[in-house]
Amino acid sequence: MNVRKTLFALALLGAAGVAQAAPNCTVKIKGGDNMQFDLKTATVSAACKSISFELQHTGKLPVAAMGHNIVLTETANAADVAKDAVKAGAAAGYVPAGDARVLVATKMIGGGETASASLPGSKLKAGGDYTFFCSFPGHSALMRGKLVVTP
Repeated sequence: MNVRKTLFALALLGAAGVAQAAPNCTVKIKGGDNMQFDLKTATVSAACKSISFELQHTGKLPVAAMGHNIVLTETANAADVAKDAVKAGAAAGYVPAGDARVLVATKMIGGGETASASLPGSKLKAGGDYTFFCSFPGHSALMRGKLVVTP
């Protein structure tokens, strides 16, 4: 009888390990013509091989009038990258080319469009301080959030 109880207990422990949720490796964000992201905080796991950012522009205005993207940087770099993004201009999608401070960025999109971009999970450290924002001129002050990276 004790053998059966032990086997049952082991089976329950094994099932508990399987039942744990997979780490979150995708951040889905919506932004519209009101210059707001629907998320202020997103959480991902540093254990992810790849972390994806998916942006849906829920508005109707074209990219030239109300374009949106997602740019991820360390928080300490966010303000300077946002300034440099405006200088980079529309032709560069308002993302400074080759800027190592930009950890990942989606392309600039207009109403009804979607975009995604990924980075290796190894580029982010658990407990690090990260900010995502839209780099379209004038948007970064309102369209921003914090990325929390868990182990």
